[in-house]
Amino acid sequence: MGFFGNIFKKQEQLEPFDIGRLKVDIHSHLIPGIDDGAQNMDQSIAMLAKFEHLGFKKVVTTPHVMMDSFPNTSEIILKGLEELRKEAKLHGLEIEIEAAAEYYFDETLMPKIANKELLTFGDNYVLVEFAFHSKPQFLDQLFFELKAKGYRPVIAHFERYMYYLGSVDIAESWRKDGINIQINLNSLSGQYGPEVKKQAERLIDAGEFDFVGTDCHRIEHLSLLEENLTNPYIHKLGNYLVKNLVI
Repeated sequence: MGFFGNIFKKQEQLEPFDIGRLKVDIHSHLIPGIDDGAQNMDQSIAMLAKFEHLGFKKVVTTPHVMMDSFPNTSEIILKGLEELRKEAKLHGLEIEIEAAAEYYFDETLMPKIANKELLTFGDNYVLVEFAFHSKPQFLDQLFFELKAKGYRPVIAHFERYMYYLGSVDIAESWRKDGINIQINLNSLSGQYGPEVKKQAERLIDAGEFDFVGTDCHRIEHLSLLEENLTNPYIHKLGNYLVKNLVI
């Protein structure tokens, strides 16, 4: 077929990536009824069973903590974790379950940092998120205070912040300063739109990320991930030593 045959030859399909190689998911919303994730225990157990089916050994579930919408406390989250663990055991699930939180940068966060009230995962990592469309102020102060108290910031789903689209320079700069970058796996499926997908690809191409996560709110998110495991960028990120592996 020669030259033109090579042009029109269908691109070889990759095998599904073994997502269980990541071992740990560090971003999810599995505790029922406390944020916009699982709304009841049945949904929570279904998601945990799916995580186990996909090969994950552990999940660190991270409920939202934001003043206006989900004013969760550490006590609420840890109580929910205890109940979720008991129910998972009753269903014969073996996956390990831990809890931290996804802290929204609002006026309640700095006092929590000062009082060392934050829930962490791994080696004192803290998951932090920002508004998607309005660039936050005082980020230098936020990062300084977190690190001064011994926390290791992880910026949730960096690729989804509209004001950083088109470049990975900020991610590169932050990482040099000890700020970790997390990518949502389903950003690569196009779940959040083509611009976000492209930004996630930029981060992977540049190697400017530290963690990946499902940000699972409902079982459909895990089904979508499973359907997209042939994505070459999911294969590519698997070639990096993402920090999920050591949590």
